[in-house]
Amino acid sequence: GASLPGGGGSRALRVRSGRAFASASAVAKEPRFITTPIYYVNGQPHIGHVYTSLACDVVARFSRLDGHKVLFLTGTDEHGQKVEQSACKAGESPQDFADRVSDTFRALLPLYDFSADQFIRTTEARHKEAAAALWSALVESGDLYLGAYEGWYSVRDECFYTEEELVDGNAPTGAEVEWVAESSYFFRLSRYRQRLEEHILANPDFIGPASRRNEVLAFMRDGLRDLSVSRTTFTWGVPVPGPPPPDGLSHVMYVWLDALTNYLTALGYPDTEAADFRSFWPASLHVVGKDILRFHAIYWPAFLMAAGLPLPKRLFAHGWWMNEGEKMSKSVGNVVDPVALVQRYGPDPVRHFLLSDVTFGADGDFSEKKLVESSNAKLANELGNLAYRTLSFTQKQCGGAVPAPGAFSEDDLQLLAEAAALLPQLRTHVDSMALHRYSQGVSGLASAANRYIDVQAPWALKKSDQARMRTVLYVLIEVLRHLALYSQPVTPRIGAALLEQLGVPEGGGRSFAAVGEGSALQPGQPLPPPRIVFQRIEQADEAEGGGEAPPPAAALTAALTAAEEAALVAEVGAAGERVRSLKASGAGSEEVGGAVATLLELKARLPPDHELNAKPAKKKKSKAAKA
Repeated sequence: GASLPGGGGSRALRVRSGRAFASASAVAKEPRFITTPIYYVNGQPHIGHVYTSLACDVVARFSRLDGHKVLFLTGTDEHGQKVEQSACKAGESPQDFADRVSDTFRALLPLYDFSADQFIRTTEARHKEAAAALWSALVESGDLYLGAYEGWYSVRDECFYTEEELVDGNAPTGAEVEWVAESSYFFRLSRYRQRLEEHILANPDFIGPASRRNEVLAFMRDGLRDLSVSRTTFTWGVPVPGPPPPDGLSHVMYVWLDALTNYLTALGYPDTEAADFRSFWPASLHVVGKDILRFHAIYWPAFLMAAGLPLPKRLFAHGWWMNEGEKMSKSVGNVVDPVALVQRYGPDPVRHFLLSDVTFGADGDFSEKKLVESSNAKLANELGNLAYRTLSFTQKQCGGAVPAPGAFSEDDLQLLAEAAALLPQLRTHVDSMALHRYSQGVSGLASAANRYIDVQAPWALKKSDQARMRTVLYVLIEVLRHLALYSQPVTPRIGAALLEQLGVPEGGGRSFAAVGEGSALQPGQPLPPPRIVFQRIEQADEAEGGGEAPPPAAALTAALTAAEEAALVAEVGAAGERVRSLKASGAGSEEVGGAVATLLELKARLPPDHELNAKPAKKKKSKAAKA
């Protein structure tokens, strides 16, 4: 199958440490730069945004555990006509509107345990500098010229369409289009068709899955038209640099040329000698939704070719989520609120369901019922019950310590070998972006361990052969250690909770360097008192008295004491005050963004039903304001 290529300090917000764990092998591994698209701030986050970020987070977490230095980038796209219109409709300046909506996307990071290293915004000064530098590079290459654009344009999609592409008078996405006639700079996209086609054909892994690659090649077959890359009918964008154009108009950069540059901005461009740029470019992996494939698979590589920069190693476009068979739509009222969803169930069940229920790359059908069933079957019963049965029995029969094994039987050796051998299989799934197979692989090992405990029956051996009982428990504990290690990319809280149960401290012992017998738990090592790492989710009709059960996230961390909660509330208050102070003083967006991220992470540690996590009531407009 296709594989993901092997993958410092930065001026951007560090949401999580980007340091790499010790390598799982003696061979130094290539750094990996993994990106989501930056999300457009014309609307609130939806489940599709979570899905893209989750895929990147799983690859980033796996890569760090597997010894790669990683930079995982996400952020928001904040310019364009649609943002200007939406801000006007909301009675806000475009910058205030972008600040407010960008914060809702940033809030998803702690809620879903996304380990992003940078959160970038296109309104940052460093990004405007990078976008202007890329424009200048395109001028120097002779690929920009002034002309006039006449044709169909979708404000919602921020995309130009030909007459042939319209479906029933609308864009292929269903968005309304309008006829636009204005002066514009054009990029000589047509010049790069053959070169880009040759690159795609020579590098089968460049675009995935294969169906998307074929789609791009088909689109290019009849040639590419030069692309309008500036607008003059609105002002909310990056001003086109250089001397005033002959038409005497003020041009701003086309929002997609501006937005795509973020991948370079994050690494210090235009300083191509910057440490991050030298380490991480070209990008290892761009993950996008299939609706923005054209921009990343055609426009972006062509811009880079023109600027003399290396192309990304891999682009992967995933499918859409439907809701009970219907496309999600605000008008239909079936949009899944990702904030309410994670507050109801906790991050691990949602992460597990989204990445195990559907072949990654295909469309999926979201069902809360399936989410609950999957969580109960795989997380609570298969893994959680196995862990609690094993560790509680060990606590009682082996003095709360890792038992000393005797001679291993063939069954013991086979299960231990299966546990260690799973890592290269999981690596293949991640490198080929078959992310749905990751959880299936972990589940297969858990199923094998459950069959083993049922066949070996340590509770019966307690009466007949205690030495054999201790060996069986030792094997089970070792397999649980591997299951905990492998669980970390998809269900990080469950993985961490299980490693705590096994007495594995944070650090290298939790990386994939610890896979195999070389890092096995030592007999006699104390084990903490066992607790359930994941509770079964009770649906409303199952809960006693018909009430709703609390979200299972509560089972993954010990409940806060009154003193701990009071201290955390004080920290949240201080962090909130710092955000207000920085905004009042006119601090830069990076500094304010860092303070907001700290505040959101602190709030995420409070119980979901705490008053500080309640959504503020919407303010009613006064009659004067309405008038």
